[in-house]
Amino acid sequence: MTYSGRVTVGGPADVHELTDLMISKVAVGPMENNAYLLRCRATGEQLLIDAANEPRTLLNLVGEDGLVSVVTTHRHGDHWQALGEVVEATGARTLAGRYDAEGIPVATEVLVEDGDTIRVGRVELTARHLVGHTPGSIALVYDDPHGHPHLFTGDCLFPGGPGRTTSTEEFTSLMDGLEEKIFPLPDETWVYPGHGNDTTLGDERPHLPEWRARGW
Repeated sequence: MTYSGRVTVGGPADVHELTDLMISKVAVGPMENNAYLLRCRATGEQLLIDAANEPRTLLNLVGEDGLVSVVTTHRHGDHWQALGEVVEATGARTLAGRYDAEGIPVATEVLVEDGDTIRVGRVELTARHLVGHTPGSIALVYDDPHGHPHLFTGDCLFPGGPGRTTSTEEFTSLMDGLEEKIFPLPDETWVYPGHGNDTTLGDERPHLPEWRARGW
């Protein structure tokens, strides 16, 4: 079945089957957060991006194979409501951006810096620190050796624009980070946001001047 990236709260996961990685997307909670379970096809190791809500839904998604790590993309409360219960049930280690970790009530074991490598089995993800939506937001890039990159943006980039900011300075910082660290990736890069449907960088790139002109 073809992956669409369209999921609804209470509905089934949508699974993106890549050569080395399986990406399962579900929507959870009252703010319809996306959570992503990444499974290395060679080793079976699993990593969860944003234990946002509905711990039972997430644990059912994880299944019996276990969970090695949970990455929290940023400190906003709607992205970690299930984190404590998921970690308690699985023993997974916790990762978050260094400058957001203190705002997450579950202790962060690994403080992530820009450019750090995060592994799930034999698959490597690269962290990109983006300032603006929060001080320590991180996006994760999987540069698929068999195809195009895959990008998990948290709330820093959505179809139609960057994530919410509350000042001109924050907006400028986020736009600078997106243009310097994210949009150099190719147009085919698949974007998995923290809420809503997926997109590609090619679909969003033409709107960069419009976003700059619109401001925060």
